[in-house]
Amino acid sequence: MSIFIEVNGKKLEAFEGETILSTLKRNGIRIPTLCHMKNFIPSGACRICVVELIGSPKLVTACSFPVYDGMRILTHSTKVAEARKTIIELLLSNHPDDCLYCLRNGNCELQNLSKEYHVVERRIRGKKNSFKLDHSGPSIVRDPEKCILCGRCVRVCEEVMSVACIDYINRGSKTLIGTTMGKPLNTSSCVNCGQCVMVCPTGAITERNNLGLVQEALNNPTKTVVVQYAPSITVSIAEAFGMKPGRDLNGVMNAALRKIGFKFVFDSTFGADLTIMEEASELIDRVTNGGTLPMFTSCCPGWVKFAEEFFPDFLDNLSTCKSPQQMTGAVIKSYFAQQAKLEPKDIFSVSVMPCTAKKFESQRATMGQNNVPDVDIVLTTRELIEMIKLYGIDMNSIDPELTDTPLGVRSSAGKIFGASGGVMEAALRTAYKMISGDELINFRINAVRGFEGRKEAKIDINGLEVGVAVVSGLANAKALVEEIRNGRKDIHFIEVMTCPGGCIAGGGQRIGADESVIAARMKGLYDIDERETIKVSHKNPEIIELYDKFLKKPLGHKSHELLHTTYQKRDVLM
Repeated sequence: MSIFIEVNGKKLEAFEGETILSTLKRNGIRIPTLCHMKNFIPSGACRICVVELIGSPKLVTACSFPVYDGMRILTHSTKVAEARKTIIELLLSNHPDDCLYCLRNGNCELQNLSKEYHVVERRIRGKKNSFKLDHSGPSIVRDPEKCILCGRCVRVCEEVMSVACIDYINRGSKTLIGTTMGKPLNTSSCVNCGQCVMVCPTGAITERNNLGLVQEALNNPTKTVVVQYAPSITVSIAEAFGMKPGRDLNGVMNAALRKIGFKFVFDSTFGADLTIMEEASELIDRVTNGGTLPMFTSCCPGWVKFAEEFFPDFLDNLSTCKSPQQMTGAVIKSYFAQQAKLEPKDIFSVSVMPCTAKKFESQRATMGQNNVPDVDIVLTTRELIEMIKLYGIDMNSIDPELTDTPLGVRSSAGKIFGASGGVMEAALRTAYKMISGDELINFRINAVRGFEGRKEAKIDINGLEVGVAVVSGLANAKALVEEIRNGRKDIHFIEVMTCPGGCIAGGGQRIGADESVIAARMKGLYDIDERETIKVSHKNPEIIELYDKFLKKPLGHKSHELLHTTYQKRDVLM
């Protein structure tokens, strides 16, 4: 029901039940926030969004205060501006003064608000925070000194991921955000997804930066340094260089990586095609031979660790396939090493991923052969952007180049892995061919596309009805697993991605990208699928050649040795 409120002397339409903040945003009036997150119940914790309610002696929080007919408010009065400035100064009173060295320098919400409200001197002095840096985790680094207690990390970890590895601890002025009993992050239930990094407004939570290790390898004459990049990377970096979001920079990125000094450049989409060959074959084998169903995808390391911790009774349901990153790494250090006449131990393999959990995955004990890891170091999209800028490469003026071969040709089916539903769609395209002997007439499977956190469909494959589900966000995965545990039996194949929307919104992507940018990335991937000719993994000529010359067949001895893995129950300190 429509009502009317007065804002800064002007009448605006509002709706019963909505907040002041929602009304103002819809009408183009920006109010600063720190604790607020869209689609979450407001907490009103930071108070930075206060507005003046005419007729009331108190300021009210716009994020949590509901509108009512005839309400009169001032959004930027002197009283409001001074209150917001004081809140910022209080937050800064015990905050570290190391902006020049902080990873979030130039992209910090607290820093931006300080500039916006003209905080140019220290009027309020408090005792500086003094906490140890927690760098125990393989992917995430916590700096409690920079925490402003907004609670965004706590909420995304609990409400979106159902992991809840961090929370408020202690009381009053001693309140912190930390893990159970204040133990290091690596002993917690953290799945390394990095969504806490994406919502943190300061530098309190960041990824473990590996740029130094990559530079060291590039300067080591005894190492052949190679790089692979995930399907979503090429459509995720354009906006960082002033280009239209979602633009595909595939060829330009190949050239940039060579200018940085990488000897060989590969596309992990080749590994995605390889994953589909193995995963589709595994699904068919389970369906036809009475294997454990439903089968869950295993491409996402955050999901895999979540299952190991919270659903160990479902580990047999996980596909045994390694992820595209690890498959590509394994083939680089076996088949490619043979072709290039290189020793696997002399290859330093770098991967660029949209995901912080990939840093954890590459260190798993089962991800290698003969004490040689499949992948040596993982960089996030953010680190890649930093590296390109560090080496002074102008992405707007270099000519595109092709990836190296073998491992250079990919299908568009592998490319859409970067979006939620992409793994499912790619697998179904190949499974349909393997079961029926025919190609799909229409390769586009709309039922599994989009940003919804959960999508389900029934797919008819030559008379065989296959129930499929796609979930993103681990809370959605948890709900579906509970349904299956309680007896649901009409689903055979499930794709799980930890990050809502998929890898295009992964924990290693550029911080600050809004919904329109993420949507542009998804569109970029599907545009590639529309215009390219090889739309199925089983028609990738280099995949065919790899099986013919090296692997022999999906699920064969060599494939199991290199491309499949095992899982283990994990006990964590809750």
